[in-house]
Amino acid sequence: MASEHSKEDELAGTEQPFVAHLVELRDRLIKAAIAVGIAIAILALYPGPAALYDILAQPLVSALPKGATLIATSVISPFMVPLKIMMVAAFLLALPFVLWQVWAFVAPGLYAHEKKLVLPLVISSTLLFFVGVAFSYFFVFGKVFKFIQSFAPKSITAAPDIEAYLDFVLSMFLAFGLAFEVPIVVVVLARMGIVSIDKLKSFRSYFIVVAFVAAAIVTPPDVVSQLALAIPMCILYEIGIWAAQIFIRHTQAPQEPSTN
Repeated sequence: MASEHSKEDELAGTEQPFVAHLVELRDRLIKAAIAVGIAIAILALYPGPAALYDILAQPLVSALPKGATLIATSVISPFMVPLKIMMVAAFLLALPFVLWQVWAFVAPGLYAHEKKLVLPLVISSTLLFFVGVAFSYFFVFGKVFKFIQSFAPKSITAAPDIEAYLDFVLSMFLAFGLAFEVPIVVVVLARMGIVSIDKLKSFRSYFIVVAFVAAAIVTPPDVVSQLALAIPMCILYEIGIWAAQIFIRHTQAPQEPSTN
């Protein structure tokens, strides 16, 4: 009987913290959802779903022949496609707050040296993803579309479908956003001791091949987009090696005092 009572006492001490964590998780998920909802409401009022799609389509429209426009082959596409764009844009707009809620939930359970490791990675990975998306929109799209249109026969009038264009853009955003996470992957691998800095340096030549193969797979079959993805990946790999050396030095766990 005594052993049964002791087990019940131990469980009584752990049940309440677990429930409290679930309540906190629920509250933070609600806050994150509210932030996304507010972002949707703001974008719906200004600039609006249609204007957002016009902004997204600008790189392609500017590369098309004069007078050419995008078309909608589905009845509901003119409504659904701008709505999807607005929801994606709202999530990206609210992403820093969403990640802050994730950090606020996880941080109390981390040691001081672990906080030094996780918080910079969360912030830098978010920034790098946004940089990758911006790089594809402001630089890559214009070059790629002009390059593709330069091969179009004069007898063909280009009229891309708005839904197909959306799928293309989102896949490119994801490809470039993830490609710009290369430094984060390098830092994590080095910091966790999976790969040494010397190994990463010796892997340079192999990574160049990996970068160009990955670019050939995830981008359209044109040399412009492949180079635009592969070259930044190689540069970011070098940045990751440099950052890993600094990161490892500043995020080590404190040494325990000697018991001698």
